[in-house]
Amino acid sequence: MKQPKAVWAVAFSSMIAFMGIGLVSPILPAITEELGATTTQTSLLFTSYLVITGVAMFFTSFISSRIGARKTLMIGLTIIVLSSFGAGASGTIEGIIAFRAVWGLGNAMFISTALSTIISESNGNPASAIILYEAALGMGLAIGPLVGGVLGSIAWQAPFYGTSVLMTMAFILLAVLMRGPAIAPIPTNFGAPFKALANPALLVMALVAFFYNVGFFVIMSFTAYPLHFTAMGIGLVFTGWGTGLALTSVFGAPALTRIFKRTTVLIGTLVLLSATLVLFAVLIDSPKALVVMMVVAGLELGIMNTVLTEVVMEATDLPRSVASSSYSGIRFLGGAVAPPAAAALAVASTMATPYIMGAASVALAAILIAVFKSHLAHVDRHEPTEVGEAVLEAAAITVGDS
Repeated sequence: MKQPKAVWAVAFSSMIAFMGIGLVSPILPAITEELGATTTQTSLLFTSYLVITGVAMFFTSFISSRIGARKTLMIGLTIIVLSSFGAGASGTIEGIIAFRAVWGLGNAMFISTALSTIISESNGNPASAIILYEAALGMGLAIGPLVGGVLGSIAWQAPFYGTSVLMTMAFILLAVLMRGPAIAPIPTNFGAPFKALANPALLVMALVAFFYNVGFFVIMSFTAYPLHFTAMGIGLVFTGWGTGLALTSVFGAPALTRIFKRTTVLIGTLVLLSATLVLFAVLIDSPKALVVMMVVAGLELGIMNTVLTEVVMEATDLPRSVASSSYSGIRFLGGAVAPPAAAALAVASTMATPYIMGAASVALAAILIAVFKSHLAHVDRHEPTEVGEAVLEAAAITVGDS
């Protein structure tokens, strides 16, 4: 708790940045109704955001290694402030989609730099600083949908304006508190993240993350529709989901990897998650059952997020910033595919079909690990880490930077 003010400023900003991912979930039905949009169009609010975030992740390490962390953070925040305000002011679904795409660029620049900044600016054990960051990340994923639900109950534009105000506060905090001499960055080669995918272990884990994220974002982008709740009700459900995710990512995953091999934990959790997605499909007409499934899925996703990123961290000898840029870029692109595919399947078939797609994609991720396990044998020989160390390694790769 005894950290410089700059660390608290970056941690607060990180929480707000991650709130933006789930902010629109509770207001998707309202946007669909009030703007006369289709579910496929509203799904693009996620896709435009995630596509740009994923593509930008390949280049943020190149940018920050040349202009420095502080400038990268400030530019990212500025883009988020302007684009979130623009999304609220836009009167068309096409305009919101465009501003969400710009928002994704700002978020990529910010979240890819925030973690390394917290580490470099913090006092004492780096693991303690990462636990603080991981807490901010989890709180953002849990609170974002709740804020979206509360403000969305007023008007669908309110969550966008609220984010703009909060990120303006974050910008001011960083401008005032993050001062002092900057550490000279070490330049990163422009094409390094692309060349890194030639490494078999990294390529396998990037593909696993791609198919896993399809299931993740089917749950996150589509579940608001079959729930048939108000914006506030949807926000509360997603808060329960995010809280479960945060708890198991920090505590559950390290406990499991002290007992089982990492690849065993990954395969087992992916199988359970695939089964959970099948239950979503089977119980699609029962909102109460869907609420329970959301909490269960959150617990499973938290384990996956941490263990998956630990494995990526140990999978290669590549520089962490390079490996994480490649992995995170592919992972976000997987998330971008899911929302429009889920919406299109629901229109063409039934509301249950998107979850079947998600279950199949997650199962494919488990199969990839099982088939190419030989490329990952070295990560299972690694000694089990303490909770703080596990969080340090996992959070570092989760946000796309070392």
